[in-house]
Amino acid sequence: MTQQTPAQLRANAEAALKPLGQRRIKLLAQLEELELELRPLIATAVAMEVPYRRITELTAVASNTARKWAAPHSQ
Repeated sequence: MTQQTPAQLRANAEAALKPLGQRRIKLLAQLEELELELRPLIATAVAMEVPYRRITELTAVASNTARKWAAPHSQ
């Protein structure tokens, strides 16, 4: 077995990170798009007096985030 140089070890570490990193980047982009659609729906739900706890149960959006999104200036 040959010993690898530090540069080779770094390259291997980067290669191992790349596929999952790319996947995570794509998922975060999808999440941002979804949140743009979700924000006005949460604002409507709050206006219709749906409890924040229930909004959190249905969306996995933290209640503090839902409060922020429902605020008039956040649209």
